[in-house]
Amino acid sequence: MEVQAALLSGDRLHLQHGPIDLIIGVEGDRAKAFAAARARLSSILAELMDEIDLLKLADGPAPKGVVARKMWKAVQKHHGFVTPMAGVAGAVAETVLTAMTEAADLKRAYVNNGGDIALHLTGDATFSVAMAGVNGDALGKLKLTANDAIRGIATSGQRGRSLSFGIAESVTTLAQSASMADVAATLIAGAVDLPDHLAIKRVPAEQVRDESDLGARDVVTYVGSLSKADCANALDAGLRTARAMRNNKLIQAASLHLRGQSRQIDLNTRKVLAHA
Repeated sequence: MEVQAALLSGDRLHLQHGPIDLIIGVEGDRAKAFAAARARLSSILAELMDEIDLLKLADGPAPKGVVARKMWKAVQKHHGFVTPMAGVAGAVAETVLTAMTEAADLKRAYVNNGGDIALHLTGDATFSVAMAGVNGDALGKLKLTANDAIRGIATSGQRGRSLSFGIAESVTTLAQSASMADVAATLIAGAVDLPDHLAIKRVPAEQVRDESDLGARDVVTYVGSLSKADCANALDAGLRTARAMRNNKLIQAASLHLRGQSRQIDLNTRKVLAHA
């Protein structure tokens, strides 16, 4: 299986290799950067599959592969159940970005892996991104500069690509790296929850996906009618988790959304704008 590549509008590169789907943009030596990205992506899946059983363990030893170790390190400071697989999308984006910056002189670059984004910013370069809900509604936008201590953005939530313990429609996090942001978004989205609410349906993860790293743990499969108070309580639970992560320097900011309500923690230097 070869890496599939296509140029997109705006001088962006689309790379696909199995389940990995990347959108890449650069300012600098585009040809060298794109070639490095394609070459590095070609080996990542095989590297991950070599250690996939280990990466599905919440308390396993450190793996050996470069991408696998990024995933493993990203979960080490978190409490509760989480496996290195929670950071896979961010770690892949980081790894491809590193290959690009090592191969080419770049002022600005990003690797977007299904909404989990690794960033490279220098000088006066900036990066702007808009957030959207599962129904396409605009949830806000943010702008980052090279001076911000943020090089990773990730989004997670119920009905996203991954299974979730919680009911958040969308949680976006900003962190020092894409893998750290990825793990944090997963955990905060899982904390936005109403554990005993009768309108929320759950089944063991292994019944939804045979290969899930979550095993027999219940994941949300359906969310019915919720009152405004229900949504507020669920978001407040997620907000407590996000604040604890910020206090422990695991994230810099987060924006949580559920059925028209939002909760946020943000930077003094960069605001995340979203619906109240």
